[in-house]
Amino acid sequence: MTRSRHRTDISRRAALAGLIAAASGPALGQPRSPQPATAPGGTGTPLPSVNEPREVRHTLTFAPAKARLRPTPPVDFDIWGTDGVAPARPLRIRLGDTALVSVNNRTDQPVALHWHGVRGQSAGDGSALWPAPIAPGSAATYRLTPPDAGTFFWRPLVQGQSGPLQDRGLTGALVVEEASPPPVDLDVVVIVDDWLLTDDNKVAPFERGPGHAAAGRLGSWVTVNGRSAPERIAVAQGARVRLRLISACNARLMRLRFDGMRPYVIAVDGQPTDSFEPLRAALPFAPGTRYDLLIDVPAETGAVGSVVAQLGGGLPLVMLTATDRPVTRPPLPTIGPIGENRLLPAAVRLQDAHRAEMVIEGGARATADGKLDLAGVNLDAPWQINGAPGGTATKPLFSVPRGKPVVLAVTNRTIWTQVLHLHGQSARLLHPLDDGWEPYWTDTAQIPEGKTLRFAFRAEFPGKWLVSSAVIERLDAGLWSWFEVTG
Repeated sequence: MTRSRHRTDISRRAALAGLIAAASGPALGQPRSPQPATAPGGTGTPLPSVNEPREVRHTLTFAPAKARLRPTPPVDFDIWGTDGVAPARPLRIRLGDTALVSVNNRTDQPVALHWHGVRGQSAGDGSALWPAPIAPGSAATYRLTPPDAGTFFWRPLVQGQSGPLQDRGLTGALVVEEASPPPVDLDVVVIVDDWLLTDDNKVAPFERGPGHAAAGRLGSWVTVNGRSAPERIAVAQGARVRLRLISACNARLMRLRFDGMRPYVIAVDGQPTDSFEPLRAALPFAPGTRYDLLIDVPAETGAVGSVVAQLGGGLPLVMLTATDRPVTRPPLPTIGPIGENRLLPAAVRLQDAHRAEMVIEGGARATADGKLDLAGVNLDAPWQINGAPGGTATKPLFSVPRGKPVVLAVTNRTIWTQVLHLHGQSARLLHPLDDGWEPYWTDTAQIPEGKTLRFAFRAEFPGKWLVSSAVIERLDAGLWSWFEVTG
């Protein structure tokens, strides 16, 4: 992070869906941060230094709230908050802990939660295709023991109604700390969201319409941790910062660039990877995507580094500014990998894999002058998966026994980039000829129009699991299917 912009190129391993590339580096040392500091809206309370598994209790209360989403005019918008704020304050546990998350629903709509990216939690993630919602005025408790450390988040999952719930502000981060986390001076959760606001300072009404058959509900105002962008963070000279970036947008696809800083990606969608610098200093950032970055702040007073969304002329999301004080600790090891997740297979045996196909069709088309063509499109069910919209009466894409390798080929025959989320699993993205895979694990990926993407994974957790659009209005309009793992 210096006063000039750094742009770096890496090897040929650009992701099949326009994602990333990877280059290995030296291993990162194991000591805990000597100063586990907090940051505005991001980190929560540092964890006590105990290693025994424990039960950690959290309570989330959903209710109408007020939020100042724009700095001017100084008007409070009517939203739905979690304990009065949106997004919720991050939930933090340590790997091995069990989180007991009690949810009080004080809204006028039924609510259920999806723990996005958490593997194996079928009881809270559609084990009967859809979680049972919590009725207005009622409460329920989610019991989670995540098998993996990483950066995850929760969002509503109610059949046909997820978008209005999330767009009013119900979302939050779940951070599962590693047994030996990389040493940092600051650990910051960054939740990026966009809101569709009207000229009379209200959240726009929710209506089933053309957006469900097209790009989805694109917001008109971007927030970071519930405040107008950018999030400004003052850090000591020489500090090492961990940024946990989460896209909670309903539909917006964006790319992130990094000005005046050299970030190293250490995890993708919660799973560790070989540390690497982003290809051409940029990363794609679709709904549901998460990145963990490590950044070393230079020993230079006033140096500024920014995470910038490539929207219009560029919208700064996070700005790190070096103060006039240096860190007061011994030097940290060179940034490198944080260690593999040994619960994930070293390889997916493609020769033994069950092969399945998922073909996405439908949606709005485009006229010659670039307008939406909705002729013949059923706005109540504009999308088809293998010829039919998602529904509880549809047959599964496949049913396999636990431990079976799976290759799921997803073909996008629409004119829209599709963002798919694989529930309860982490997958490799295969190269087009099945001659290798991308060097990271993922659960959320972009599929360009007219292209096919292949997810390869080992079916490890019994249950009925969704494969759903991460663009929430498309999910509500039937762009989802499911598969079954038997135990």
